[in-house]
Amino acid sequence: MRSRLPAFARLMRLDKPIGTLLLLWPTLWGLWFASNGHPDPMLLLIFCLGTFLMRAAGCLINDYCDRDFDGHVERTNKRPLVSGEVKPKEALLLAAVLLLAALVLVLPLNRLTLLLTIPAAFLAATYPLTKRFLPLPQAYLGIAYSFGIPMAFAAQTGSVPAFAWILLLANLLWTVAYDTEYAMVDRPDDLKIGIKTSAITFGRFDVTAVMLCFTGFIALMAWLGLESQRGMVYFISLLIASGLIAQQYSQIMAREPAACFKAFLSNNRVGAVIFMGLVLDYGLSH
Repeated sequence: MRSRLPAFARLMRLDKPIGTLLLLWPTLWGLWFASNGHPDPMLLLIFCLGTFLMRAAGCLINDYCDRDFDGHVERTNKRPLVSGEVKPKEALLLAAVLLLAALVLVLPLNRLTLLLTIPAAFLAATYPLTKRFLPLPQAYLGIAYSFGIPMAFAAQTGSVPAFAWILLLANLLWTVAYDTEYAMVDRPDDLKIGIKTSAITFGRFDVTAVMLCFTGFIALMAWLGLESQRGMVYFISLLIASGLIAQQYSQIMAREPAACFKAFLSNNRVGAVIFMGLVLDYGLSH
């Protein structure tokens, strides 16, 4: 078992924290907006740990569902379930343990937050199946990746206002944008094996669709800033994020896989810049 620990770590994507960070940034935005810049330290710890556990569990479930497809995709053909380093039953058992740990983590929270864990877990568990029949599985992923937002508001304030759902919509657009960039990397292989992705559905309009989603995302984040009376620092962070997004356009316009993957990775900086802008803006306003 000890010799297989690296394989289990790869299965949980411990070597690739980008997914955890892309899931964490919008959750932290939600906590900061909900608390007016002063989140409960215990909630901050719970949501950070919960994000890690849910993302790791989601990766295990994803690889279990895709184990018959991953061997045909260049980027995924060396994953532990494909190579046989980890057995399918072991992956499911580890996913169950991680989900149970996440549930235990949120047990001290209020009833509304606990109720929201049900759709959150359902979305995380069922997303891998949507690639079989949904033309835009990235939109489903966007909802799953955004559910930390209403949970953060519920935990911090005991309610989920319209503001939280608009922030969820903004993050959904961001997720569709960056995950389409990710899907553009695998498009040739996905076409061969019959997997559905937004990169395939958008076709020759893929770059346009990505940039429209990014534009909607920034526009909604700006509106939320105005609605919450944020200051200049927050809006400067949106300008910097817009510059990073403009840089991504030059990377994806040729649809070269390596450049598309680089553009996808740079979204971590987009999320981090906006979060830092929020933290500094709230800090300077008190």
